[in-house]
Amino acid sequence: MDRNPSPPPLSGDEDKEEAAGGDCIGSTVYSKHWLFGVLSRLIQDVALFLQEFNAPDIFMGVLAKSRCPRLREICVGILGNMACFQEICLSISSDKNLGQVLLHCLYDSDPPTLLETSRLLLTCLSQSEVASIWVERIREHPAIYDSMCFIMSSSTNVDLLVKVGEVVDKLFDLDEKLMLEWIRNGALQPLDQPQEDSEEQPVFRIVPCVLEAAKQVRSENPEGLDVYMHILQLLTTVDDGIQAIVQNPDTGKDTWNLLFDLVCHEFCQSDDPPIILQEQKTVLASVFSVLSAIYASQAEQEYLKIEKDLPLIDSLIRVLQNMEHCQKKPENSAESNTEETKKSDLTQDDFHLKILKDISCEFLSNIFQVLTKETVAQGLKEGQLSKQKCSCAFENLLPFYSPVVEDFLKILHEVDKTLAGNLEESFPSLKVQT
Repeated sequence: MDRNPSPPPLSGDEDKEEAAGGDCIGSTVYSKHWLFGVLSRLIQDVALFLQEFNAPDIFMGVLAKSRCPRLREICVGILGNMACFQEICLSISSDKNLGQVLLHCLYDSDPPTLLETSRLLLTCLSQSEVASIWVERIREHPAIYDSMCFIMSSSTNVDLLVKVGEVVDKLFDLDEKLMLEWIRNGALQPLDQPQEDSEEQPVFRIVPCVLEAAKQVRSENPEGLDVYMHILQLLTTVDDGIQAIVQNPDTGKDTWNLLFDLVCHEFCQSDDPPIILQEQKTVLASVFSVLSAIYASQAEQEYLKIEKDLPLIDSLIRVLQNMEHCQKKPENSAESNTEETKKSDLTQDDFHLKILKDISCEFLSNIFQVLTKETVAQGLKEGQLSKQKCSCAFENLLPFYSPVVEDFLKILHEVDKTLAGNLEESFPSLKVQT
């Protein structure tokens, strides 16, 4: 059967023309890189022009007097765009009066204005030269805590929830003292509470608010969910934060159930490709870290029943298995210089994957320590503790968690001697007295 002849190879000049055309806008000769450069300079020139003619002072006057929502939104939005440039951000941040007016915008009831205010605040908090100024101002305005909590607990505007979450996450990351103040704010007993109720557990408002926001953004914005999980993880870095989660049984249960559902039914599932771990590594690290903290501090709670350990073991081992796949290099040495291999090398040194591995191993070891003979037998029957999965767990837990693995192997000897013997052969360093 005849076919069309192959096109002639491109000449050297044509190769260069095609390469050059890759950066062109449509059929024009204008480079995308050039256009973006021009636009960036133009935006900066406009921002400097507005700064030169005291636009921030004009906007401050409008914000202080106007009750028109769209006008207020526009003013804050323009200031937010101007603050993207370091010099202007420093000028805006140094203006105490403007700072007070902008923080008062956080008490607004208009979602678009709140969104623009949060965006401006996040921009300033991300500039190391002025971040401390804004942290101190926020500390001087306790009502901002109430405003943030109200938004997180009641808003259905996903964009606003994500941006507010980013602000709270940034604040907690920048200043542990402020985080502690916000945790304790929610724990204060109301003045009108009867004396006989004074011994009741305090209500830690920050955690329920974060949970409610996480539930709202869960299905629509994965990045937003990542932010709220990181907020919870930051809370667990201090004792007061852990207590804020676990001291109230309802709050502890709600937190555990949400995170348990995420890792057992949503993230890194058995039918997902292993590479999905690269997308989910940061949120999984946060979720496992919080679950581990709850598990370690609340072992007697009803919602931490032993039968829930097996799904967690299954999820943790699957994460470790996928991690091995992500870090595996091609066996063919001839391909060692290919782009794919270079990417694999980068993955092997991935800082976030290492964090996830450390957190997963610690959590898995904690669960292994409380496994009973009955639970192990059930895990073998249901497939969560197969030879392949046990081998993966051992490879990652050894040698740092040798005592835990040895104790688990003792129980396994009572349930399935053959499997225990096979694992001992695969891991000669394990010497279990039977």
